Amino acid sequence: MKKLLGLTLIGMAWAFSAHTAAAADCPRGALDKKFCDADGDMVADAPADPKQWVDPATLVFAYTPVEDPEVYRGVWDEFLRHMEKVTGKKVQFFPVQSNAAQLEAMRAGRLHVAGFNTGSNPLAVNCAGFVPFTMMADKQGNYGYEMEIIVPADSTVQKIEELKGKTIAFTSQTSNSGYKAPSALLASTYGMHADKDYKPAFSGKHDNSVIGVANKDYDAAAVANSVMNRMIARNAVDKSKLRSIYKSQSFPTTGYGYVYNLKPELADKVKEAFFSFDWEGTALHKEFAKSEPPQEAFIPITYKEHWAVVREIDQAMNVSYSCQ
Repeated sequence: MKKLLGLTLIGMAWAFSAHTAAAADCPRGALDKKFCDADGDMVADAPADPKQWVDPATLVFAYTPVEDPEVYRGVWDEFLRHMEKVTGKKVQFFPVQSNAAQLEAMRAGRLHVAGFNTGSNPLAVNCAGFVPFTMMADKQGNYGYEMEIIVPADSTVQKIEELKGKTIAFTSQTSNSGYKAPSALLASTYGMHADKDYKPAFSGKHDNSVIGVANKDYDAAAVANSVMNRMIARNAVDKSKLRSIYKSQSFPTTGYGYVYNLKPELADKVKEAFFSFDWEGTALHKEFAKSEPPQEAFIPITYKEHWAVVREIDQAMNVSYSCQ
């Protein structure tokens, strides 16, 4: 994968309210002061004191809000019923409306299991104690998506340089493909900066950006093509109204995991639920097999290895994982 080096962009600080006292002095790397990382895997260790473990009667699950959350309540239902059987717990779907709401819910102890989008994973890990352990892939273990910059099909714009003076839609500042990667690309490769060379707009979600370009609300948008392709496959948007002018390297997809202080035995059961789920004939398979490559299995991952390229982009943009 390409290294994104030497970029000079305005630093961003992410602020979230602290809910627990700082942990005792311990190795923690970039993690918030209330966490420890004795094994050096870059994610928070489970608390040493069993009294600090959480063992809720109902597990709360949230999928990253890249699209209409209610669309995905039914998509995830069979999987969540499977998790109930494996864990012996009730499992509730939590339809979060924004990345910030999802992050704060886990940080506040209201969210136990989740899928955080690519760009939000570092913040979730460092500020909310998220422990990602799996993501979707095809049956051969192939995974990934690309950031694409799209324009209306009949736009006169043929290349990125021609977006100067235009309105470019992003999703949110925590999104990798919806903001961080395209911002780095525009600045480092094309010398284009927000509010100076183009007008940025924030749609909130990838589906809003895609539909906004199709309807010509925006001159262009940076989106995850995995989301766009699924929308096209279920006729949520007309492919003939869109045209891509840029496609990036591949990035990891949504990372799934649990909150660090979940009772270890329960955390193991959550892992078991993901890796034992039979996708065949399910709504989950029907929806995510539309991606390219198709997403039809859960594979083991580590934040340290699989999110290295995303952390490089964050470093290049001076993103700070500070939690206040």
